[in-house]
Amino acid sequence: MTAIDLTLVTGVVFDADVITDTARIHAAAWKRVFDPFLRGRSAPFDIRADYLRHVDGRPRLDGVRTFLASRDITLPEGDPRDEPGAATVHGLGLAKDRLFAAEVERYGVAAFPSSVALLHELRRRGCRTAVVSASRHCRTTITSAGLAGLFDALLDGNDAAGLGLLGTPDPAMYLAAARHLGTPPERAAAVDDAPAGVTAGRRGGFGLVVGVSRTNTPDVLRASGADLVVADLSDLPVHGRVPAGPLTRPRAFGVGRR
Repeated sequence: MTAIDLTLVTGVVFDADVITDTARIHAAAWKRVFDPFLRGRSAPFDIRADYLRHVDGRPRLDGVRTFLASRDITLPEGDPRDEPGAATVHGLGLAKDRLFAAEVERYGVAAFPSSVALLHELRRRGCRTAVVSASRHCRTTITSAGLAGLFDALLDGNDAAGLGLLGTPDPAMYLAAARHLGTPPERAAAVDDAPAGVTAGRRGGFGLVVGVSRTNTPDVLRASGADLVVADLSDLPVHGRVPAGPLTRPRAFGVGRR
């Protein structure tokens, strides 16, 4: 399939980073947290290579563990009561969370115009849409960007924790989103810009897995399981219309814990 064919696909699940320009904010927050911690221990955090290879698409604490393991650094887990910035997995994660939230509150979040245009086109043609993210701030960023009305379901890091869902590359969040759309995965498309997210769509048995190569190369996304790779969602054709007929009613916007 070289396009989203709505005679075959009735729902599309998007990773939040292909909708809003939040990856840049996440990466900058991670660098501000990791660099002081790494001083005297290892080289600074590479805002592109380290972010894409070890952090992008993963739940926050998994990102801390995976990145530090790449530098042969092990820290105690700590717990959610740790001081932000403490030398624990939770402490570093909490510091990053605080920085990200402050940046979003101060400057807001921009949506990619091509992504918004695609969402409108899909919904005009009868297709259901969902957004997923390992971030606990996804609901805030999507709402801040004025996009809540363009999704039938949203699952974020809070929902994943409340429902016991693993983060990508496990397909659990993508599959849960498809269920909330009332769409079997073989009749759904998964759209992500991270190798871990593309792998999740492939492992979940999605009928179409689309990689968006804004940050990762097309070869990396294809190797992770993408059926189709586009540089931008303006390059993703949509054909046909979802056939009229009885479908499972989608759940309300947002699931799990708030």
